[in-house]
Amino acid sequence: MVIAAFAAVYVIWGSTYLAIRVAVESLPPFLAGAVRFIIAGATLMLVLKMRGMPAPNGQQWKHAAITGTLLLVGGNGLVMWAEKTVPSALTALLIALTPVWFALLDWARPGGVRPRMKTAAGIVVGFVGVIMLVTSRNAGTQSVADWLGALALIVAGAFWASGSLYSKYNSNTASPWMNSAAQMICGGAGLLVMGVLMGEPFNTRWANVTPRSLVALGYLIVFGSWIGFSAYIYLLKHCSPSTVSTYAYVNPVIAVFLGWLILGETFTAGMLWGAAVVVAGVIIITLPDAVSQPVVRTVRSQVARLLA
Repeated sequence: MVIAAFAAVYVIWGSTYLAIRVAVESLPPFLAGAVRFIIAGATLMLVLKMRGMPAPNGQQWKHAAITGTLLLVGGNGLVMWAEKTVPSALTALLIALTPVWFALLDWARPGGVRPRMKTAAGIVVGFVGVIMLVTSRNAGTQSVADWLGALALIVAGAFWASGSLYSKYNSNTASPWMNSAAQMICGGAGLLVMGVLMGEPFNTRWANVTPRSLVALGYLIVFGSWIGFSAYIYLLKHCSPSTVSTYAYVNPVIAVFLGWLILGETFTAGMLWGAAVVVAGVIIITLPDAVSQPVVRTVRSQVARLLA
């Protein structure tokens, strides 16, 4: 089950960046997310109850509401909003910073472990990579939307990591599958509220919604939510946060390839270098100390030179 869950999170979630990009071509981002998660969560819960699984109790619904809001409203909702202007490949590369947030927020929680020097070095390297990624896209022609989209994706990573850690360290006796269904329902409700507050029901030209956006939304429901999200919640209960966060290494590779193959998204040499720096920062954080120490010493010396 663990191997199958990792395969789903690695490969399927890499493809969801492309699906989101296609879905928000003509669908409003927050309402599309609401439809995705409410349908996926309600259907999954109905199937589980038909198989005799007990419905969540009050405490479990509270857990699902907090986790679903952090993961799906703050995390996935901002990703869908950002992909109105940010290509799917660049989105996945910026989301690759999520393990940095895992390390920082895992330290900030009560009883957390203070990050070592390698974590600080990885964070510095990762954020340098983000700057390279954003500035390398159509160099010299960055718009406010580019920077707002990039900022939204970085914040989305922080929301996603916080929701993941909350789910990991707060006990919930519901099964991972029922827990996943409840979280999707709560997250979908939150996205619905966000969509209404943003005026999406009134500002969207519903007659212009394309069939391919609807197909992409269906893909997100079946593969992204039923399979991918449920697998992710399962892994959080059975593996360490740092191990689960390694999906951030694989998702960008899938997303970049599919974005180039299907949508014709460009991938410049500057973006390639920026992506390499981001991934290098994430790897520094998760590598064993003996392997990462030479890199940490190099980063420390370079920072000292810049400050001298």
